[in-house]
Amino acid sequence: MRTEASAERTGRVSRFLESPVVGMAPWIVFSLLVGPGRFEIAVGIALGASLVLIGLGRWVHRGTSWKLLELADVVFFAAMAVVGVLADAGTLRWLETYAGEVSNLALTVIAFGSMAVRMPFTLQYAREQTDPALWHTRAFLRTNYAITGAWGLAFLVAALAGGFGDLVLHDPDNLWTGWIIQILAIVAALRFTAWYPEVVRARARGEAGPGWASLLLPLAGLLVPLGIAVLVFDGGVWWLGVALIAAGALLTKALRG
Repeated sequence: MRTEASAERTGRVSRFLESPVVGMAPWIVFSLLVGPGRFEIAVGIALGASLVLIGLGRWVHRGTSWKLLELADVVFFAAMAVVGVLADAGTLRWLETYAGEVSNLALTVIAFGSMAVRMPFTLQYAREQTDPALWHTRAFLRTNYAITGAWGLAFLVAALAGGFGDLVLHDPDNLWTGWIIQILAIVAALRFTAWYPEVVRARARGEAGPGWASLLLPLAGLLVPLGIAVLVFDGGVWWLGVALIAAGALLTKALRG
C-alpha cells in the first residue's frame, strides 16, 4: 500500500513537471514580485525556484535532456543575482523599476524566437506526455505553436503594461499595470494551454469538443476577486470595482447557462 501511494505521488509530481508552466513559473513569480526595494528578494526566490524545479525534474525524469526554458531560467536569474550584488545604488534602482519588463520581454523573445527556429519551447514538454508517433504530426506541431504563441503574447502584454506603469504613470506598483493586467494575461495563457489541446483532440475524434464558454469561464470568474481588489486598494474608482464584480457574476452565469 505504501509503495502504491509513493508511486501515485511520484506520478503527480511527474505530471506537474511535464507542464511548460513549470519552466515559466520562476519568471512569473519574479515579474510579479520585483519592484522598489524587492529586487534581491525577487531574484533569490526566482533563482531558488529554478534550481528546485530542475532538481526535481532530474530526479523524477532521470536521463532526460535539458530544456531550453530550464537553461534560460538558471542563466537569466543567476546573471541577475550577480548584477544585483555588484550594482551600485543607481543601477539597483533601475533594476528594481524595470527588471519586471526585462524579464517579460526576455520570455517574449524566447517564445517567438523558439517559434522562428521551428522549436516552440512547449514542444519539449509536450513530447514527454505524448506518443512519439504523434511528434511530427501537423496537429501536434500546430498545437504547440499556438500555445507557445499564446504565452509570447501574454508576456508581451505584461511587459507593455509594466512599461506603461513605469514610464508613463511613473508608478511601478500601480494596481492595474503592475498587477491586474499582468495577472489577467498570465491566467488567459494558462487557460488556453489547458483548453486548446482538448479542442484539437476532440476535432481529431470528430467531436465538437469544449467551446469558447469553457475557455472564458475562468476569466469571467476572475473578474469578481479583481473587482474586490479594486475596492480594497483603489477606492478612488470604487465604481469600477463594483462594475467588475457585477460583470464577473453576470458573465459567469451566462457562460454556465
